Amino acid sequence: MYRITFLNKGEVYEVYARSVGQGSLYGFLEVSEMVFGERTTVVVDPAEERIKSEFEGVTSTFIPMHHVLRVDAVERQGKNRISSADGDNVTPFPASFYPNKPAD
Repeated sequence: MYRITFLNKGEVYEVYARSVGQGSLYGFLEVSEMVFGERTTVVVDPAEERIKSEFEGVTSTFIPMHHVLRVDAVERQGKNRISSADGDNVTPFPASFYPNKPAD
């Protein structure tokens, strides 16, 4: 089980998946078999539901490498969540990691 933390539209997503690897698309992390909490209780977590509906029907998602903050191998699943990147001391990598082409 893996916990993947990444930036998406100014928010920090933390999701759990069974499969993570370098995707076939250059510069992307492939995340497959995403795991969501069971609905065994009446209490519903809005963040978890938002992530679940956002990734509904998705078999694999490709996250740009420069948006990935962290990937952890974990023993068990925690809560999927979305939080604001404001005040979290999150500094994304530069938007382009390709070297600048010298001017002619």
